[in-house]
Amino acid sequence: MLELATALGLKIFPLYITIALGFVMVQYFEARRESMASLLIYILGPVVTFMASYRVELNLGVIILPVVLFILNSILSLGALKASSNFFSDNTKNILAFSAGTGNTGYFGIPLAIMLLEPSLVNIYIFTVLASLLYENTVGFFVVAKGNYSIKQSLQKVAKLPALYAIILGLTCNVLKVEISTDLGNYLDTFKNAYAILGMMMIGMGLKGLKSVGIDKMFIAFAFGMKFLIYPFAVLVIIWIDMAYFHLFNTGLYQVMFLFAIPPMAGNTVAVASLLNVHPQKASLAVILSTAVSIFTIPVMIALFMP
Repeated sequence: MLELATALGLKIFPLYITIALGFVMVQYFEARRESMASLLIYILGPVVTFMASYRVELNLGVIILPVVLFILNSILSLGALKASSNFFSDNTKNILAFSAGTGNTGYFGIPLAIMLLEPSLVNIYIFTVLASLLYENTVGFFVVAKGNYSIKQSLQKVAKLPALYAIILGLTCNVLKVEISTDLGNYLDTFKNAYAILGMMMIGMGLKGLKSVGIDKMFIAFAFGMKFLIYPFAVLVIIWIDMAYFHLFNTGLYQVMFLFAIPPMAGNTVAVASLLNVHPQKASLAVILSTAVSIFTIPVMIALFMP
């Protein structure tokens, strides 16, 4: 466990440098986090989701897995929205509900999967990340937007998000075996690196103005409880039910599902919060703290519960 914690620490450290660069950009060079959020959500994200959908090898278990996790994400988000309404009277509860249904499965989870899984399972994990992206760009985005907009306006904003259409296009090209030239494919694959780097910078950019907001201990406690306790427990329950009754997944897919549950809070929480102006400072602080805490929680969870 100590070796794993050390390896994770070395892997995570560059992410903190990237977060710091984001803060420097917004603090001293007048970079606009709203522009960065738009770049991530409207350009880089759709390209990444298209390529993941296009390249994955599909079978019944692989197809069902992101569907199951998308449903779980949505249930946890809506449940958190209802539960947190008893503690928060403003739209803090909306960004909290968004964070409850997702995690840093991309920027953080993909390097973790590469470290711990065999190559064939890594590709499946990347495809499974579509569950997070689909949730973030539909139910999650709607929940946050509803904090500032009417239901009709929120639905209109969701309909304008291109990631959902990119997933459909990628899967269509995959099934129809549409060929993309090697040069074009290699070029589009580079968007994944840009997505990860700028996503981490977005977290640092969201920290500007944090002093004027202060630390919301209730927000952090609620977010951590959902991310580090409720979400992993729910995934373990799903694994147990499938092992006992349905047998839809094999051990490899159980490992993918478990790794999907244990990364820290999603960096896209900050992007969405910034885009819709729903407490990006609170979101940034919570994401950074959860990333720090995860260096201890992930080795423990893997040692105790990894299928």
